[in-house]
Amino acid sequence: MVDEHIAARGVKHPAVLKAMREIPRHVFVPEQYRSDAYADQPLPIGSGQTISQPYIVALMSEMLRPAPDATVLEVGTGSGYQAAILCKLFKKVYSIELLPELSARAQAAIAEVGLKNIEIRVGDGYKGWPEHAPYDRIMLTAAPAEVPQALIDQLAPGGMLLGPVGDDPNYQRLMIMEKSADGKVTESASYPVRFVPMVKGR
Repeated sequence: MVDEHIAARGVKHPAVLKAMREIPRHVFVPEQYRSDAYADQPLPIGSGQTISQPYIVALMSEMLRPAPDATVLEVGTGSGYQAAILCKLFKKVYSIELLPELSARAQAAIAEVGLKNIEIRVGDGYKGWPEHAPYDRIMLTAAPAEVPQALIDQLAPGGMLLGPVGDDPNYQRLMIMEKSADGKVTESASYPVRFVPMVKGR
């Protein structure tokens, strides 16, 4: 999977490639889809959600600029696979999932692969996780129409936010937002992507 679908497509960061080799994707995939766990495609995980294709997970992990002393907020735990990769690249990962059933399954998968530097909770990703802010990095794994202000506020000076943004469920852009030391935010759009919409909590 890593050689054919990730490294061959230009992902070069050694720590990202190592993490993609070390984390068993099949653990995060429902039993009925495990025969396709190492194909480069998204797969259903229930509740209308998907596990992202491995290439996108690797690409976004590399774009997030891995740093072993940095903390990350992930919005949209889903299967837990992206969070597991981030655990190998950053000091601490905090991950929010709106759906309790997905959060429970993700926590079980994370425990099965033995990762400790992560906290997962059920909550509204639009509100972030202010108790542990500010974060050096924030990654969105579902697409809001625009980046919530609460997440921008929880980004540390010198930090970076990365995620799909757009209100078309079939087409979004990967957006990069960076906050300077004095708090100024700049943004740029990158690759076209297709993610599930980011849903607000009730």
